[in-house]
Amino acid sequence: MSPFRALYRLQLGPGLGFGAARALVPYLRALGVSHLYLSPSLQARSGSTHGYDVIDPTRVSEDLGGEDELRALCRAAPGVVLDIVPNHMAADEANPFWASEGLRARFFDLDPETGAHRRFFTIDDLAGVRVEDPEVFATTHGKVLELVADGLVDGVRVDHPDGLALPRRYLERLRAAGVRHVWVEKILEPGEELRDWPVEGTTGYEFLNDVLGVFVDPAAEEPFTALYRELTGETRAFAEVAAEAKVEQARADLRPEVERLRRLLDEPGLDEAVASFHVYRTYVEPDTGRVEAQDREEVARAEVPERLARVLLLEERGHDELVTRFQQTTGAVMAKGVEDTAFYRYNRLLALNDVGGDPGRFGLSLAGFHERNARRRPNTLLTTFTHDTKRSADARARLTALTWVPGEWEALVRAVGLGDGIEPNDAYHVLQTVVGAWPLEPRRLVVYVEKALREGKRTSSWIEPDEEAERRVQEYGRALLASAEVERFVDRLRPLGRRIALGQLLLKLTSPGVPDLYQGDELEALALVDPDNRRPVDWARRRRLLDELREGAAPTEETHKLYVTWRTLELRARCPEAFAGTYEPIDLGPDVCSFVRGGEVLVVVPLRDVPLPDPGAAWRNVLDAALGVGLFVSG
Repeated sequence: MSPFRALYRLQLGPGLGFGAARALVPYLRALGVSHLYLSPSLQARSGSTHGYDVIDPTRVSEDLGGEDELRALCRAAPGVVLDIVPNHMAADEANPFWASEGLRARFFDLDPETGAHRRFFTIDDLAGVRVEDPEVFATTHGKVLELVADGLVDGVRVDHPDGLALPRRYLERLRAAGVRHVWVEKILEPGEELRDWPVEGTTGYEFLNDVLGVFVDPAAEEPFTALYRELTGETRAFAEVAAEAKVEQARADLRPEVERLRRLLDEPGLDEAVASFHVYRTYVEPDTGRVEAQDREEVARAEVPERLARVLLLEERGHDELVTRFQQTTGAVMAKGVEDTAFYRYNRLLALNDVGGDPGRFGLSLAGFHERNARRRPNTLLTTFTHDTKRSADARARLTALTWVPGEWEALVRAVGLGDGIEPNDAYHVLQTVVGAWPLEPRRLVVYVEKALREGKRTSSWIEPDEEAERRVQEYGRALLASAEVERFVDRLRPLGRRIALGQLLLKLTSPGVPDLYQGDELEALALVDPDNRRPVDWARRRRLLDELREGAAPTEETHKLYVTWRTLELRARCPEAFAGTYEPIDLGPDVCSFVRGGEVLVVVPLRDVPLPDPGAAWRNVLDAALGVGLFVSG
């Protein structure tokens, strides 16, 4: 098995099946990737664009090419990590486990009173699976375990472990079944530590927010906050906005889940309690009586009535089902209330509104970044862009650059205005979106605005869409796309955004952990939320440009990211001991992030618009000096 040097995520689906992915292997090997990181590959609904709507976990997807093609891809690839979906399957008659009444009762988490199934968040046609049952686990994981046993899959990424009844025991069962390398899609809130599970680490959202935060200029917080309050009238902190949205979700979209809890224990204040947790969930295990100190701390921090707190901590027994379901529900309330509602309502700086982030935290100190880097697990994933992020790394970087020029940003906002007949908060959101993703086709913006307004659930919603209000906001966005003033401002901002993008890329490629590269992101990718981030990739262009670099061509503005990716992964391959070694912060001033890996490799990244410092004759830069970031080796 190849050591984990870098994962490259491929979003399989129509247009990119197993055969097409195999054709990319030579390019990805040349780029320096050690593992293909494949989206779900078991049989999903016909035409599925993502693979998370599995209808038969015992079969490899025929739509993607079938099992023989997957095996051929795995044999050709240097290594493979596979995304798996244990929490849910499609509630679809094409699913044999759903279509059979007997199998449905065995495999799916059904309410015996109502017959309703546990949903994946608020998606009615994705039904929760009883994977805690050993027979259900064996059936639904048999094919994946076979691929692992055959040496074709080196590790798995577990989707949404917080939806499971017993996450720790599930992961232990995976390890016992022979899966040695596991990553969990676990969102850690500020201050939360990953539990002592048999995993390599998380999928890296905490790094995404840390590496972005270190480029945010804290001096801009006051002017940004004052401008946002003046324009929109929103004076509350993000935490208040999020708390309100979580309670709304508990009482509206997630009401069926909360009502099921109420039938198990009708305690006053249940809506507020399920929405009051500061983390996605606790991990109390009722059948074994396991309650960890972190569980006690989180229940104490939440606003939970005294009796319910005793129940949740197993101090009052007899409510095991309630304890399990309550924990599964808090995660859904957090995800829908924060990521899919509050992130579209609170728009002070959209760069901060991404998965696992806290828009109330205006950046991260350099000392904080080093401290968090030093504590990362050696094989945890480091990401800046996934299929689930609200924006691509480059779009987020450009928006972060606004904090470097707050006065110029305010001048633009006042010059173009926030439109007539639309909510100022909506307009401010759209203006940032246009600036962050420029240039983008009007159709892409129209689709994004519809989703953003409906997720925000103020101006419009998925349940009660206000298409006229949406149209007015979309027209405002179209006007911004035609604005010469906006274009001039983007021209001013673009080089700053690219410096930040290149800096966060180099930090991702060199920090403790395993970098995760999202498909196509080795060239500038200015993408918005799904489905915009799954647009087709021009692979032929990337192959040609990499060939030119490897033949000695100088990096250009277009190929800066590709060049840094290739050269850094090349160095990681040559010096694996250095990147598996120590992490030593180096002080090159308050505006520069610098550290040494294993005593041999020095990383230097300016955090503001300042020149690259010269570390001295003892170090040789393996990157083009004109890039403004440095990757040095001793001698």
